[in-house]
Amino acid sequence: MTEALHAKPKADPRIIVALDFAAEKEADALVAALDPAMARLKIGKEMFTRFGPEMVRRYQGQGFEIFLDLKFHDIPNTVARAVAGAADLGVWMVNVHAMGGAKMMTAAAQALREFGSDRPKLIAVTVLTSMDAEQLSGVGISDSVENQVQRLARLARDSGLDGVVSSAREAALIRSAVPGEFCIVTPGIRPAWAAANDQVRIVTPGDALRGGSDYLVIGRPITRSPEPLKALEMIAAEIREAGF
Repeated sequence: MTEALHAKPKADPRIIVALDFAAEKEADALVAALDPAMARLKIGKEMFTRFGPEMVRRYQGQGFEIFLDLKFHDIPNTVARAVAGAADLGVWMVNVHAMGGAKMMTAAAQALREFGSDRPKLIAVTVLTSMDAEQLSGVGISDSVENQVQRLARLARDSGLDGVVSSAREAALIRSAVPGEFCIVTPGIRPAWAAANDQVRIVTPGDALRGGSDYLVIGRPITRSPEPLKALEMIAAEIREAGF
């Protein structure tokens, strides 16, 4: 077990900034403008594939905690070793795909036990937000998206995971299906003052938190802003005004 590679922020920021850049310099410039006491960072498949673990280490060295969003989905042993590698890297949170099943998720959770209190949070993706009932039917699942999300959330909890990724409209359903301490991370959040972009319905930070979300993944309102720190501060103020 390795020691954590980054200084943990004093607070527990609700905001996770989604980094989606094809150019390393653009990502570096954005991160340099932000405050690690106010937000964590999400690094997904594209950036991790392009820039690798060194980018994670560099941003951790600047004080940021990292959500490594790679959605591992493979045989149990492979996923267990992958999440252990993420723990060695020192990330704050890592995820798997719940459709990998109970054995896979249980193996992942067990692999992190040896890291003790330094282990990352382990969460699962239930149903991708790009999928609807027709898409589920195409892969042999005849149930509704809502029922499938609740089923997989319960399976993740029973497998020893800390929580799930969820759309804001599903958070309340998950809270009813999995009561108690269970982390919900919600993407697709737009502050009240931001443009909707490709989102048909804007879900504000206050809406998401009132609905049961714990952490909010926010991208373009911050990453495409000419003043990203000001945008981050405005969203943090919106969260405080909502009572969170």
